Amino acid sequence: MRKIAVYGKGGIGKSTLTSNLAAALAVLGKKVIQIGCDPKADSTINLLGGKSLPSVMGYMREYDREPNDLGEISARGFGGVLCIETGGPTPGLGCAGRGIIATFNLLEDLELFEQEQPDVVLYDVLGDVVCGGFAAPIREGYAEDVLIVTSGEKMALYAANNIATAVENFADRGYAKVRGILLNRRNVPHEEEKVRAFAAEHQLPILADIPRSDEISNAEERGRTVIEDAPDCAVSQEFFALAKKLLQDKEL
Repeated sequence: MRKIAVYGKGGIGKSTLTSNLAAALAVLGKKVIQIGCDPKADSTINLLGGKSLPSVMGYMREYDREPNDLGEISARGFGGVLCIETGGPTPGLGCAGRGIIATFNLLEDLELFEQEQPDVVLYDVLGDVVCGGFAAPIREGYAEDVLIVTSGEKMALYAANNIATAVENFADRGYAKVRGILLNRRNVPHEEEKVRAFAAEHQLPILADIPRSDEISNAEERGRTVIEDAPDCAVSQEFFALAKKLLQDKEL
């Protein structure tokens, strides 16, 4: 089982990249789980035909109890990807990071991995702050590998640096490792140069270079990943190449 956490600044396109990667892996015949770790609970929407999935934290607020089985808090998306959203607390009344930890503990109790036996688990994690809750996939053994999504924008690179530094701080404890950078282009000046400099500083490879794409925008308008909507287009081939690279990498 490959356990990969995808981190990045809010709004950087992290969920788009994660869901398209999940879809590509599914098309390649892998059994995939995607867990959205963001209070917005919108990580999996394009795997689910544009429909929002009720979050785990939202479920517990509504019913005032923990779910009895996985079917109450999950849904099957494109390619059979099992989708789960942690969600967050009522705005202003709690800590989103604690919501992630509570969800992970619940999924352990429900024996998610034992029941599903996935090939790949993808955690889509907000990276603006790397507090205890949002760092849980790194620290608690849930993920073994980290991918960082960034553009060449200043704040995206700032968040990416925080994430890389946080993981480096855990290096001597056997926690997850950053395996590479996913460049999600915003077409800012000197973008590739800036991202390559960041990657070189942290001695990381750029594993994917995703262009700004009308195909992605058009697919998301229809509530789909580009893998489902236009599997033969150039940007879909980028995602398939990334998926194959991750599957072939012996360290992942």
